[in-house]
Amino acid sequence: MGMLATLISGLASGETAAAVRRARTAAVVYALAGLAAFCGLGFLVGAAYIWAAGRFGSMAAAFGFGIGFLVIAGFILLVYKVSAGSRARRRTERRKADMRAIGIAAALAVLPTLLKGKCGLGTVLGPAIALAAYAIYRENVKPGPDDPDAGDTK
Repeated sequence: MGMLATLISGLASGETAAAVRRARTAAVVYALAGLAAFCGLGFLVGAAYIWAAGRFGSMAAAFGFGIGFLVIAGFILLVYKVSAGSRARRRTERRKADMRAIGIAAALAVLPTLLKGKCGLGTVLGPAIALAAYAIYRENVKPGPDDPDAGDTK
């Protein structure tokens, strides 16, 4: 309830509008700085090309820069592909943790209502015992070769 009161008082006092204004100003400043940095990088590449063209010739410099940028692009794609597995694994773990937290929060929110009902404690203990039994079963069964959990160590 205190969080809601803070939010309402912040809206009423105009603090939120000021925070949005500061965030918008910061976004514009960072966008302009990024644009200036991008232009500066372009001029540095152009200067490096002019230097290489003067030293090695324009055709050799063009080939060198073209091959260099293709190698950089290939390296970036290679790193992205190699790290794709770990990103997918982190997403899956985060999704499991989020679902577990949502389940616990929902169970805690419904618990008082269930305990007040006619069935009372039996309504809560039945599924809890079933979940515990399933967890014990999963812990004691060896996964098969087609099981997605086969590679995990427990």
